[in-house]
Amino acid sequence: MNIQQDARFSRLKVWLQDQLNDAEFQIEPASADASFRRYFRVTQSNQTLIAMDAPPDKEDSHPFVRIAGYLNAIHINAPRVLAENFSEGFFLLSDLGHRHYLSVLNQDNAAQLYADAMQTLFQIQQGGATYLSSLPPYDEALLLREMHLFRDWYLQTHLGLSLSAAQLAVLADAFAFLAGQALSQPRVFVHRDYHSRNLMYVAQAGNNPGVLDFQDAVAGPLTYDLVSLLRDCYIAWPRTQVMAWVADYHRHLHDAGMFREITLEQFVRWFDLMGVQRQLKASGIFARLNHRDGKPGYLNDIPRTLGYILQVAPDYPALHGFLTLLDELAVPARLQQVSA
Repeated sequence: MNIQQDARFSRLKVWLQDQLNDAEFQIEPASADASFRRYFRVTQSNQTLIAMDAPPDKEDSHPFVRIAGYLNAIHINAPRVLAENFSEGFFLLSDLGHRHYLSVLNQDNAAQLYADAMQTLFQIQQGGATYLSSLPPYDEALLLREMHLFRDWYLQTHLGLSLSAAQLAVLADAFAFLAGQALSQPRVFVHRDYHSRNLMYVAQAGNNPGVLDFQDAVAGPLTYDLVSLLRDCYIAWPRTQVMAWVADYHRHLHDAGMFREITLEQFVRWFDLMGVQRQLKASGIFARLNHRDGKPGYLNDIPRTLGYILQVAPDYPALHGFLTLLDELAVPARLQQVSA
């Protein structure tokens, strides 16, 4: 639908007119995401703001507003909510700019940008401890439900596979193992989507990165956000570099007196296995976005996402049966065909 004929967009403009005291402004699309939310950049004089359109029948915006407040309180560069209308689903936010990490990352700046992102993640985990009791738990039911997306939407819907009872049992065993590994980790404030498309590049010193898309935050595993960042579904780095960053983060935690009882070997194990859980979830979501929501662009990210699993799972005997099943289902061959 043409944006000028969009009924919600028309109501949003009327609401903005009131919020901006009837002053002139320009409005244009800023971005959309995998949900039903839309974002518009509002320009007025020399300032820009972001208008968020989140239909209340499809999106509960209360977590977004609440968690934005948490992040602002611990000095994370997250959008500030300047005005809100929960009944309509309209929100006016501060603008963190238009360049996300994915659009600027390269070999020359990766070391600095990831150092900034890991420092911000450390601040979230350290400062966010105050809010853990206010966050939903990343419990076994949620971890399993996420991995079932891989089974239901990627294997069965996208690949059209009919799985036998024995094959379903192999999946269930792998999922239970991965959930158990996640639940054995210390609990921290988990952003839950901490990656290159949700981190904004901010040129101003000390403000990098800006942090977006935090409304699904939970109290969950220590390594979850780190693996989201370093084994990103949208950009990949050499394994040796990733593991060097993991060691840096582990050392940073120890130097700050956090989780000193956790060895680097244990931390890496949790990181690897947490990654498998997340990558299964993400692949299922990408398939669902295509088949349910008509957003096929994410299919191109599945080979990279599942490629991480094929890279690390051989190191863990508990996942060998799962890898054998993927071979039986010809998943690795299918991924190579897509990548070629």
